[in-house]
Amino acid sequence: MIREPRPKKSKAKWYVSFERKDRQPGRNHPLREAEAFQTEQGAKAFAKARLSDSSNINAGTINPHLPKRTISSIQLRDWLDEPEVDDQAEGAVG
Repeated sequence: MIREPRPKKSKAKWYVSFERKDRQPGRNHPLREAEAFQTEQGAKAFAKARLSDSSNINAGTINPHLPKRTISSIQLRDWLDEPEVDDQAEGAVG
């Protein structure tokens, strides 16, 4: 029996989900898309860029990363205004 290689685990901790504005009626395209990011800063930068295209943007951490965060479209601007946190320092003991 030949075993296929296991898919590599994603190192992404954050996601940003957004509604597609260029969706054409009658086409079989997803209503939403998502991008994954290794850092919160990357997710914030992407979300800021998407604000001009879509008002329906959600973000959060990908399981099993803790602490779990879910940012709704209503909370998005407050999240973008939060001070930057060093993702590498999260969970560090010291």
